[in-house]
Amino acid sequence: MMNSEYGIYNFPLPPGEGPGERARPGNTELGSAPRQPAVGWAKRSVPIDPHNQRRNPLAGEHFHSLASKLLQLLLLLMLATTAHADDQLTATVDRNKIGIDETLTLRLRYSGNESGGQPDFELLEQDFDILSRQQSNQYRVINGRAESFVEWMLTLAPKREGKLFVPSLHYQGAVSDAIPITVTAAGASPDADERQAFLEVELDKDRVHVQEQLLVKVRLYTTIGLHDIATEPLQVPGAHVEKVDEQRYERRINGVGHAVYELTYAVFPESSGQLTIPALSYVAVAGRRDPFSLFNRNTQRLRLRSQPQSLEVLPKPDSYSGANWLPAASLGIVQSWSKDPQTFTVGEPITRIVTIRAEGLRAAQLPPLPKLNVEGLKTYPDQPQQDDQLGQSGVIGSRIETTAIVATKPGDYQLPAVTVTWWDTKTGRQRATQLPAFRFTVTGAASATATQEPGGSTGLQPNGSSLEDQSNFWRNLAIAALASHLLWLLYFFHQRKSQNPAPGPAKPRPSAERQAQALEQAVESNDPTQIQQATMNWIRARWPNAAGNNLSEMNEQLDFEELEKLQDQLDAALYLTPPKPLNTQQIKILISRLLKREKTEENKPEGRSLPDLFT
Repeated sequence: MMNSEYGIYNFPLPPGEGPGERARPGNTELGSAPRQPAVGWAKRSVPIDPHNQRRNPLAGEHFHSLASKLLQLLLLLMLATTAHADDQLTATVDRNKIGIDETLTLRLRYSGNESGGQPDFELLEQDFDILSRQQSNQYRVINGRAESFVEWMLTLAPKREGKLFVPSLHYQGAVSDAIPITVTAAGASPDADERQAFLEVELDKDRVHVQEQLLVKVRLYTTIGLHDIATEPLQVPGAHVEKVDEQRYERRINGVGHAVYELTYAVFPESSGQLTIPALSYVAVAGRRDPFSLFNRNTQRLRLRSQPQSLEVLPKPDSYSGANWLPAASLGIVQSWSKDPQTFTVGEPITRIVTIRAEGLRAAQLPPLPKLNVEGLKTYPDQPQQDDQLGQSGVIGSRIETTAIVATKPGDYQLPAVTVTWWDTKTGRQRATQLPAFRFTVTGAASATATQEPGGSTGLQPNGSSLEDQSNFWRNLAIAALASHLLWLLYFFHQRKSQNPAPGPAKPRPSAERQAQALEQAVESNDPTQIQQATMNWIRARWPNAAGNNLSEMNEQLDFEELEKLQDQLDAALYLTPPKPLNTQQIKILISRLLKREKTEENKPEGRSLPDLFT
């Protein structure tokens, strides 16, 4: 038995021998140079005698060392192979065929030594939107065997129709298999009738006129429990949109009960042409959330998408002759009074309330009423009120115009008829609604401020004095009152200057103080008309720059919260049918606050005026 070894050796060669030759006697070359030790490769054969270890003391030790190393290397390879076999990345989906308006759930599980991070989902986002992403690390023991893994759950929504793939994903050297997904049109999948949830959009008309109301109903159908529904508001370019109703009910489709969540929008096109209702997307969570679970395995996020719809918007018909374009389903005009108009007396104010109400029109679209111009009647119009009522039938707009009327002389009067022309969207033709003319009689003596009758009439009063004599009397009385008032003002400022020569803020004029006393007396009378007039007189005296014909116009400049609440109380008592009784205690509190506010304003520096109304 021979053991061959290769190595570098340094040893002398016998004369006449080359490598591999055996030395023989007498084989000597004459005249040759002395032999030098040779360095080179050589093969040495070492005989091994198993019975004689003294001749090969290292042979057994070297063999056992080499075998041990080979055994260790084999064991490491087996362990690595076994460990790599345990590292698996598996991908599964809940459905392989879905509609473009549906979602699917991708479950990705890695079994191995997880060291943080997550797979790269960049390739996945090329064909799918990731609506939600959840991760959990779990450790469990089944039949005495321990198992640990990390799992990702992703809710995916397809970006397009056709044949798509969930690509192979990589994590910690493991690779998952690709999964084919078939995406069809909305509601066209083979199991469309068995969809868990879907959207439906319905229009109440195939075509509309410009500014005509179009009702758009968006319904969410579901056979499973949905929560955390995130709705996308409807926005239509070139149209005004208002959400008018929200309903929840049940409906059976092909014998299957569906819960329905319905939203109704009123759309008013602003120009003629083609109008497109864009696609809507809803996101909801299906299943029941567990507040004690971080992963919520029993929930699923859904994305629902509707289909866009288009319709034609017609211009205003050429045959329409009305002054204002009013396309409505119905339009009415009603009139009411603050008290019985048959009891009109000279000098006593009475309030007329006219309301225009239109179905399918916003209050902003309703026109103002013509102004009253009747000889012998003074009118004081209030700020018109606009109101939109929202419901299943859309928008019902109302415009309320309130006018205070004061007769200056007795006689028979007639308020002219009010006619509004509009377009009936139900019948497709022009119509007109008219408030008939109203006749009434005013009794009592003529007011002192009435003008002289034309035609040279003397206008004698019961006491025999003429209107001209009475007018001169009141004029002289007014001049005398004004003169005394000016003298009192001069005396007041002289006294004030002598007591406090230093410049300072001016106090309210005495007229404001008197008007404040008159206001307090009006509150005690519990008459809303007197309280309203006294409040206006006090404001004019206290803030001359606050011009206006009513409290609403004045408060637009003053912006007093107490004045706004007081106006609401008085309007309810004057204009509602039946009138609302005054809350005397609340009126007193509001007036008291107004007077205190007046005292607070005294400390403000002079020269600071209220801003202009339209700046």
